[in-house]
Amino acid sequence: MTTSASGPGLSTISVGEGDETRAIAILHRPATGTRAPQIVWLGGYRSDMTGTKAIEMDHLAEELGCAALRFDYSGHGQSGGEFRLGTISRWLEETLAVIDAYAAEEVVLVGSSMGGWIALRLVQELRRRAAGPRVRGMLLIAPAPDFTSDLIEPALTEAEHRSLEERGYFEEASEYSPEPNIFTRALIEDGRNNRVLQGVIDTGCPVHILQGMRDEDVPYRHALKLVEFLPADDVVLTLVRDGDHRLSRPQDIERMRKAILALIGMELPH
Repeated sequence: MTTSASGPGLSTISVGEGDETRAIAILHRPATGTRAPQIVWLGGYRSDMTGTKAIEMDHLAEELGCAALRFDYSGHGQSGGEFRLGTISRWLEETLAVIDAYAAEEVVLVGSSMGGWIALRLVQELRRRAAGPRVRGMLLIAPAPDFTSDLIEPALTEAEHRSLEERGYFEEASEYSPEPNIFTRALIEDGRNNRVLQGVIDTGCPVHILQGMRDEDVPYRHALKLVEFLPADDVVLTLVRDGDHRLSRPQDIERMRKAILALIGMELPH
């Protein structure tokens, strides 16, 4: 592990066995004299732990003296593994391994886009295992649960269907990178096995959703649909009329900070 005086320490853990082994890169900021929950960042598809929102979350943790945990899924950022092998199950396995490696009594999960899906599946797996940290609350930013079956599959063109059948993947231009997005047949098939919008989602904790109404990647109606499956929880939905998918403008970051503070039950020191 390497550390610096000004930031969290970078470390790696190994997940999987044999040919499935991959090194997962982690940035962990230890708590400084507080028993507050550890704040955990769960990134989106093709995003990494050094994005604006992830860094701002870490800055907030530093201000509060809370522990903060960020990591890159395999095939993302500084982690090993091939992106094209990635599936929700594979990235969920890595998330559980990171949570176990940096054990905490309580956590607040901050899931962005696909990270919102991972967060919901993580809560289900922690409850199934009856082991691991208590989830104190969840902040889901432009959450994309079930995006493979609900958003991608219905919009597939004939050419994309053919590419999936013949090549096992199709490519799509990305607004955020010169490299195209790649969606594999394995990701789509595995996504069907990880769907959460099938019945009541019992997270056992408060949930705050931040959603832009000008989000062209995950329409705000998808967030409204998610709320329908969270009837047992204390759910707050904030619709940002002029917000896009990134929600990384200063005013969006301030909304994120306030939501995290509310879930933790803390105020910034004066």
